Amino acid sequence: MLGPLDEAIAAQEDLDALVEMAEEDPSFAEEAPAEIERIEALLEKLKLAALLNGRHDAAGAIISLNARDGGTDANDWTEMLLRMYLQWAAKHDYKAELLDRQDNEEAGINNASVAIRGPMAYGYLRGESGIHRLVRISPFNSAGTRQTSFAAVDVSPEISDSVEVDIDEADVRTDTYRASGAGGQHVNKTDSAIRLTHEPTGIVVQCQNDRSQHKNRASAWKMLRARLARFEEEKREAEEAAKYQEVAKTGFGSQIRNYFLHPDQRVKDARTKYYQGNFNAVMDGDIQGFLEATLRWRAGQPIEDDDED
Repeated sequence: MLGPLDEAIAAQEDLDALVEMAEEDPSFAEEAPAEIERIEALLEKLKLAALLNGRHDAAGAIISLNARDGGTDANDWTEMLLRMYLQWAAKHDYKAELLDRQDNEEAGINNASVAIRGPMAYGYLRGESGIHRLVRISPFNSAGTRQTSFAAVDVSPEISDSVEVDIDEADVRTDTYRASGAGGQHVNKTDSAIRLTHEPTGIVVQCQNDRSQHKNRASAWKMLRARLARFEEEKREAEEAAKYQEVAKTGFGSQIRNYFLHPDQRVKDARTKYYQGNFNAVMDGDIQGFLEATLRWRAGQPIEDDDED
């Protein structure tokens, strides 16, 4: 964990030596701007790393996606978002495991859950929770009209078995049902799918991705532990913010980002105002700028707004 700090200190020492040599030989002064730029980049990384200080930030992330308003377009949009997060994971050498997926009969998905594992996965992705809105010309409407679609994203920390999460099994209702695939085709003929409902909080998780009910049950419990850990985390943050009469910058259900394919192509975060003009690049997983801007926003740091809209 001290590697980046040691690197920055060493870079500062190199710069000091370079300045001394430049006093004797002015030709060394030409190297100074590049060295200063390198140190500034290292310091920016350190500042960002300092923001990843939440209780579960170092953990893996469980991302749950659900289609909301918008009909088939919303189902298609939800699948696009799932691909976006998988592409981001691949670009940053994170491992991804699909925990659950329910396909829509016409196109796209009704919902899905995926685990993203790697350094600070939850710390980076936790700010993605909320409503993601897409505006485009619908490919499912022959009239070619503009369609607004919504998908809900929920991100929870993947809690290891060594971390204690207080769950009374008597508070959890278990339902089993038949897993089904696209077009209503059954994956198998047994009730292998599992739905867990934590009655005190109303949190519901489900898993049907495996043919084994035992494996689906284990995955569902892992998802429930993650959701409850985030529930407690948000409650603590809200209580802390209340002490200072501030509004906690957390919460699931708010519209956080707008994606436009019509009338122009752009993506803008509603909270940070961070803007990117290349829609396709974002869909291919180029979301690191959004993640870093959200980290700074959560910490109360000012975010530049490059969009005049």
